[in-house]
Amino acid sequence: MSVPPETPVIIGVGDVVNRSKKIEDAIEPLGLIVEAIQKALTDTSLSPTASAKLKNGIDSLDVVRSWTWPYPDLPGSIAERLGIDPNRRHYSEHGGNQPALLLDEAARRVSKGENQVAVVTGGEALASLVACANAKRLPPPGWTKPAEDVNKVFSPTTRELQPNLGSKHHIGNPIHIYPLYENGFRAYRNQSLRDNHAESAAMYAEFAKIAAENPYAWNYGTAPESAETIGKVSAGRNRMICFPYPMLMNAFNNVNLAAACIVTSAGFARDLGVAEEKWVYPLGGAGARDSYDFWQRPTFWWSPAISRSLDAGLQVSGIKKEDVDLYDLYSCFPIVPKLASQHLNLPFPSTNDPSRQPLTLLGGLTSFGGAGNNYSLHAITEMTRRLRSNAGKEKGKTKGKKRTGLVLANGGWVTYQHVVCLSDSPRLPALDGEVYPPEAPLPAEVNDVQIPRVQEEVEAGEATVE
Repeated sequence: MSVPPETPVIIGVGDVVNRSKKIEDAIEPLGLIVEAIQKALTDTSLSPTASAKLKNGIDSLDVVRSWTWPYPDLPGSIAERLGIDPNRRHYSEHGGNQPALLLDEAARRVSKGENQVAVVTGGEALASLVACANAKRLPPPGWTKPAEDVNKVFSPTTRELQPNLGSKHHIGNPIHIYPLYENGFRAYRNQSLRDNHAESAAMYAEFAKIAAENPYAWNYGTAPESAETIGKVSAGRNRMICFPYPMLMNAFNNVNLAAACIVTSAGFARDLGVAEEKWVYPLGGAGARDSYDFWQRPTFWWSPAISRSLDAGLQVSGIKKEDVDLYDLYSCFPIVPKLASQHLNLPFPSTNDPSRQPLTLLGGLTSFGGAGNNYSLHAITEMTRRLRSNAGKEKGKTKGKKRTGLVLANGGWVTYQHVVCLSDSPRLPALDGEVYPPEAPLPAEVNDVQIPRVQEEVEAGEATVE
């Protein structure tokens, strides 16, 4: 059956890693991003003439907001470097959910004919920025003039806390909130501290092995950390950051990474001559957020936004969790893949189940690299490569069988979630008569769950520590 011409397809992906920390090799995010887009254009395997037509057809440019550098107009600078003039130039909000959200929205616009060629991209150069800061070379030589003075390296851990109940007790940064969920989830499962810590260490040890074999990972080619090393708290390299997470259970953000993804319609891909073996189909996506105020959450052992995003993402894509062959679950801290796995009934890496599916393609934010807000765009590009290969021998699958993948992107304080599902085969229009879900299936915020009342001021008396 011929694929309808308005069907959105991914036809090109590109990843860039600059592992050098030398000042003379400090490439700013703009340069890394442009290189990633050029690699994505090359990845289509088009002739020079067709590639030029594709490039000139780019009318949408979505850029994941960078942690590294405060650009006056990053989308505009990218367009100028590439010599393109897209009518949509969008710079996202902060949040690790953004890559999946931007891809979902780009696929929807393409399916409606609102855009012909959409590029989703992002990149970070925090490793280079740190090296320059340590050498007292800020701004780094040759980088774009910033929109504001830069005298230190951005970190979500050092942001000033908003004045609220949390700030009174010096709690409110991500490194405080994710551990709250880990401890709450442990207590909910009646798990001991020892077993919980061993479980997290086993998970991140498996992730480290995967990253060591991924050529785009920051830790590619290095000896992966063992569960014993990850779980053993020690002075310096694996010091305790916030209980129960030592350093090696935290995202590692000081990396130089960029990625890009090109989405167009099946009709234009055919006109260009992109081989159908290159096509990967976004099936659908869904996202939601829990309350911005983490005190206004129903509990610290469950994220309604994670659960609903997973359920709705699968539903609008026309698949069930049993249909998913490949996962990449966001992992800034162990609790996020744990919450998602619990909801999907996926075994954790600490279990001895030979049929168990890996929870990541990349290797997680500690070993692959945090990449600021952009980690999940690397998951999307890697998912695209895996689905193209149609390596049906994995987990006993027969070659040629439809294969699907799911990416969960998370941001904030277990706040923002977005799921996208991809496949080597098109979405079935019989689902709803659409080649792509025409609208987002979920409201922006989960606001129909019961929230325990928070009383900021209380008189002296008995209390229960949970």
